Amino acid sequence: MPGTSSGLLADGLRKCRQLGVPPTRRALLVNVADQTVSLFEKLSATWHPGGETRCSTSRFGIGQTEGSNGTPLGLHRVVEKIGGGWPAGTVFKGRRPIGYTWKGMPDAKITTRILWLEGLEPGFNRGGNVDSHARYIYIHGTADQMSIGKPMSCGCIHLTDGDLIPLFDLLPSGTLVWIFDK
Repeated sequence: MPGTSSGLLADGLRKCRQLGVPPTRRALLVNVADQTVSLFEKLSATWHPGGETRCSTSRFGIGQTEGSNGTPLGLHRVVEKIGGGWPAGTVFKGRRPIGYTWKGMPDAKITTRILWLEGLEPGFNRGGNVDSHARYIYIHGTADQMSIGKPMSCGCIHLTDGDLIPLFDLLPSGTLVWIFDK
């Protein structure tokens, strides 16, 4: 099933085995080519799709290195969750709330919630100048929700508030995120 979400999930699970990373109960697949995020949940021994939504990845394309402003590929995990309890449209700078989109900040880049990612593949998205965490790669909201579905970010993954808040509430820290381009 190459190219299907199930086939791509299998690729991500193979990468987990190679790296010795145990799968989490839920996993996100971010498809850069299709600008989609798919949720999967393991029930008993079987993975089940839990929905798919549009996203925006980098307008600079794929990029592993610091300064590329590209979206990094590979296996990641949510290492920190920021913004729980704040209203949709809260603007964050330095991961701290500084205002609201509806109160003078309509062009804010990072809004609503932040799922901060950590790369799990040494030399590819972890360590040195390819470290996704050190590059501040997030899944987060944006004031420009009309751009969702088109590459518009500077490396992060943007979601609408309506998609981001339920995911944020559902996914614990440690959830695996597989970013690919197929």
